[in-house]
Amino acid sequence: MDVLKTAILEMCRKRGEASFCPSEVVRQLYPEDWRNFMDEVRAEAMTLYRLGEILVTQAGIAVDPQKEPNGPIRISKPK
Repeated sequence: MDVLKTAILEMCRKRGEASFCPSEVVRQLYPEDWRNFMDEVRAEAMTLYRLGEILVTQAGIAVDPQKEPNGPIRISKPK
């Protein structure tokens, strides 16, 4: 998971204020098999969110950190 953590945080750094989809992280790491890593990258994103290292949103609203979000999420730097 350290690879995913590093990749998520690096994508945040590169994007500045812009949010991004978790699939962008795994597409960069695993271009052929990225779909196989979606559960892992979403889980790592929620871990980082709960630690206050990133922001996870749905439709522009921060998700409840105590629940696993259903549907598409976006990742960005915390404000």
